[in-house]
Amino acid sequence: MILTKAQYDEIAQCLVSVPPTRQSLRKLKQRFPSQSQATLLSIFSQEYQKHIKRTHAKHHTSEAIESYYQRYLNGVGKNGAAPVLLELANEVDYAPSLMARIILERFLQEHEEAPPSKSVINSMLRDPSQIPDGVLANQVYQCIVNDCCYGPLVDCIKHAIGHEHEVLLRDLLLEKNLSFLDEDQLRARGYDKTPDFILQVPVGLGQD
Repeated sequence: MILTKAQYDEIAQCLVSVPPTRQSLRKLKQRFPSQSQATLLSIFSQEYQKHIKRTHAKHHTSEAIESYYQRYLNGVGKNGAAPVLLELANEVDYAPSLMARIILERFLQEHEEAPPSKSVINSMLRDPSQIPDGVLANQVYQCIVNDCCYGPLVDCIKHAIGHEHEVLLRDLLLEKNLSFLDEDQLRARGYDKTPDFILQVPVGLGQD
């Protein structure tokens, strides 16, 4: 089904008032049942990433970080099992996984002797059980699994889809008996940029 510019704009406008969660995506599917899940997710992700890039800076001022951290502490102090971080992210219209990163970094700065490295933060986000505070670990986990645009879970899904498409393309090239070089072969030959495949012999495409 071809998506018109008017249909895209209607979906994009609908996204203005919804948080980037899987629950919102389900509501979007109900609102636009004729569109595929993949189409809606693609539009959802593109529009939300544009929004995050526009508003990223305001969430990373020292005042904003301290405000978020104190609100987190107050929230879990009242009820550590409640989705405090997720609700905070939705309230301030920021990606849950990115909010989790902000709070995790601030927590480690307060509780560790040395500033946390990026690799340590990334490792804890991928596996929240490494976080030395059970309540925060659970809060981070809730943010990760409910974020359909950012975070390690989304990265894994994107990687898996990319690999699947690469396998399908390789099979198609082999089926058509086309000569090609793959990424590993290109890298071994010293190429700086390595697309999935490069055809060794140009192919002409005709129209039926």
